[in-house]
Amino acid sequence: MLKVGVFGTGHLGKFHLNNWKEIKSAKVVGFYDPDDAIANDVIEKYQIERYPNPESLIATCDIADIIAPTNFHFELCEKAIRQGKHIFVEKPLANTMHEARELVKLVKESKIKLQVGHVERFNPAFLAVASMSLYPMFIEVHRLAQFNPRGTEVSVILDLMIHDIDIILSIVKSEVKNIAASGVAVMTETPDIANVRIEFNNGCVANLTSSRISMKKMRKMRLFQKDAYIGIDFLNKKTEIIKLKTSSEEDNFSFDLDTINGKKTISIIQPQVPEVNAIKLELEKFCESIIDDTIPVVSELDGYRAMDIAHQILQKIKHNTINT
Repeated sequence: MLKVGVFGTGHLGKFHLNNWKEIKSAKVVGFYDPDDAIANDVIEKYQIERYPNPESLIATCDIADIIAPTNFHFELCEKAIRQGKHIFVEKPLANTMHEARELVKLVKESKIKLQVGHVERFNPAFLAVASMSLYPMFIEVHRLAQFNPRGTEVSVILDLMIHDIDIILSIVKSEVKNIAASGVAVMTETPDIANVRIEFNNGCVANLTSSRISMKKMRKMRLFQKDAYIGIDFLNKKTEIIKLKTSSEEDNFSFDLDTINGKKTISIIQPQVPEVNAIKLELEKFCESIIDDTIPVVSELDGYRAMDIAHQILQKIKHNTINT
């Protein structure tokens, strides 16, 4: 049984506590939160022990589940790594690229497992196509949210867009060639809305728009490749594939289309979307990586690469702002 210590029990931390209770291979032994009001509520609701400081909880647990604000990630991760503890840390991996590089180095030198909480990798809509041969040449993403003060200690790039950056990097097996970006700080001191174009060496282009000041919510990714269009709706947990029909393929429905090369049959496929709890699944998979001694689904290197692109985007936005 893996002993879990939870660091940070705010909004998302409580989701983690609820899900840890349902994971058979792990047990929460305690939590650390400096906010007395939050801590008292957790003690009453979950009947678990509050530890007086991070060090005492780290000494007790096998897994440090870090859901504290981003500016505390490095300090808590470093303490846990030096004590040989496995780490699940919410995205982004760290507050700065220097901190992220240090964490990657520390993990490499240790024998611990570290997984970054890019939960959209476990979204049912994405899982429905994760086993497909994905080799998109054009990607379009819209991730829009209504304003919420929670999470605004970082820019919309590191708060929202980084989810899509991580997924795109996991799909496109090519190095980034060029990045163009623009963004505006509207409600906070950092960009609240941004539009980004990422070009890859293999010719793939990804256009991403993220906003945390929108009137409606949207989390959609559209992939275009030679033989198919794949639409992934992360918010409504729906997936759709439109492609040329093959004789052996089952589809939901199809239609004929006249083209310059003759009549083509177009298949519309709505793959089965698994009924899974994304947060529970990511925590379960992390436990499995510890027990089986395998690489976590979203490793520290994945977290670092997503952060690297996110910070390059922020630099582009900063440069454009200075020169306007």
